[in-house]
Amino acid sequence: MKLTQVKGNTWVIEANQLIPLYKLDEHRCVLLDTGLLEEREALENTLLEAGLTPVRVLCSHAHVDHCANNGYFQEKYGAQIALTFPEAGMCSSPLTLKCYFLTLSPGTVERESACMVHEPDFFIPPNDAPFTLGGVEFQIIQTPGHSAGHICAITPDNVCYTADALLSEELLNAKLPYNLSHQMAIASREKLRDLGCDAYIMAHRGICSGAEIGGLIDANQALIQRRAGEILALVDQPMTACQIDEKTCVLYQLLTHKPRRSLRFERNVRFFIEYLVDTGRLSETCKNGTTYYVRTEFL
Repeated sequence: MKLTQVKGNTWVIEANQLIPLYKLDEHRCVLLDTGLLEEREALENTLLEAGLTPVRVLCSHAHVDHCANNGYFQEKYGAQIALTFPEAGMCSSPLTLKCYFLTLSPGTVERESACMVHEPDFFIPPNDAPFTLGGVEFQIIQTPGHSAGHICAITPDNVCYTADALLSEELLNAKLPYNLSHQMAIASREKLRDLGCDAYIMAHRGICSGAEIGGLIDANQALIQRRAGEILALVDQPMTACQIDEKTCVLYQLLTHKPRRSLRFERNVRFFIEYLVDTGRLSETCKNGTTYYVRTEFL
């Protein structure tokens, strides 16, 4: 993995996603997330080759590509982990992790994602405020939406790690962007507009300047509205969530034969359905104990 300097003591490891770190000195660092389980060895070797030991982890949120190695670094290096209360709660057991995976069975979650279960050493307070970790001060920005307790963090170099609050330019064609609450994610992105940071790191995968952040936020907001409108247009009669999901997968040519992938698509489509309900564009009706969705304009 490549280790690249962003500004000052703020660097990124170029894994499947960008994993930022802040150098405390020549030998110790704070990791901002720990990546995927299958990237553990490469991530650890990259740190060792750079002569760095992770002594703290400031975790943006408890998704499998951001926290799978938290417990490992905690146990092996004594790294102390900081999480928000909602994300820490989700990592407390395989059953609470199901709240994230949603469509996977409890047994599947336990078999495939037990690495995410761990207990943090520090809890990040639920407000926008400075947070000291490893003797240095990070500015925490609460950005729920992608997950319940998602945060962005500004390093002492005035570099903001947006984690998954913001998609990079190369992902602005995403077919089914994931947010637990699209409404909250939209509001959280707006909080990033006036931070005045020198650089912004998106986990998947991009770095932009302060001059570029406004346009990138606009493009992210437009993507959600475009996808919501496209899914809404498919509901030409009362339809179940499963029927909307199937038509959406056909529309975007998400024609997988792998149940894990199709279950993920189903989850992501459901979050768009919920957004359309909450914004008044879809209404819920019931027939034979089954929920149907109808475009409100048809009522």
